[in-house]
Amino acid sequence: MGSMSLMHWLIVGVLVILLFGGSRFSNMMGDVAKGIKQFKKGMAEDDEAETPAKPTRIEGKPAPTPDASFQTEAERTREER
Repeated sequence: MGSMSLMHWLIVGVLVILLFGGSRFSNMMGDVAKGIKQFKKGMAEDDEAETPAKPTRIEGKPAPTPDASFQTEAERTREER
């Protein structure tokens, strides 16, 4: 009951076309399409203008390798058993 059925939407569509006229409605949709195209073109131009610089590579020291004498607590308890 709360939602509108397909028949209701068709009637609303016919009323809109009658009020605005076929050509006026068509022109309005054409203007909307042109606006969308202009928006997409503007977004593409912004992407080209803002080319990000290459990230700098940070050189770091390599991680130290553990010595052969280094043992974890778990390894020591395994050897004791």
